[in-house]
Amino acid sequence: MKRYMNTALLYAVLAMAGGIFYREFTKFNHFTAKTALGVVHTHYFLLGMVFFLLLLLLEKNFSFTGVKTGRILAVYHIGLNLTAVMLVVRGVFQVLEAPLSSAMNAAISGIAGIGHILLGVSLLLLLVQVKRCITKTQS
Repeated sequence: MKRYMNTALLYAVLAMAGGIFYREFTKFNHFTAKTALGVVHTHYFLLGMVFFLLLLLLEKNFSFTGVKTGRILAVYHIGLNLTAVMLVVRGVFQVLEAPLSSAMNAAISGIAGIGHILLGVSLLLLLVQVKRCITKTQS
């Protein structure tokens, strides 16, 4: 449970750093349009901090953590951070109004998509693991 709390705290710090970077970077560059940087903050808060706080509560109530949990959460971390990094990369290019080749544009979108896929698959695997544990304790 301590690990879930520490992870939630880490993602809260990353979320705040993402929000500060967004605000200051756009202000410094006099950029007022929408940018992908604006969602880094919320991705880290919801998919990072809130998610791990919910896992903490589930662990406290159902003790669902098993052998597979570490591997599933490693994939989750990779997916979340890959997504966030690509949002930052996309956002920096948007703010700097730097031209992107179609290949580079596709690469950024593709890597972010891989991050989202890893997030989705690991989230589903974790939910199945929690469901099995809850079902086992109720019978």
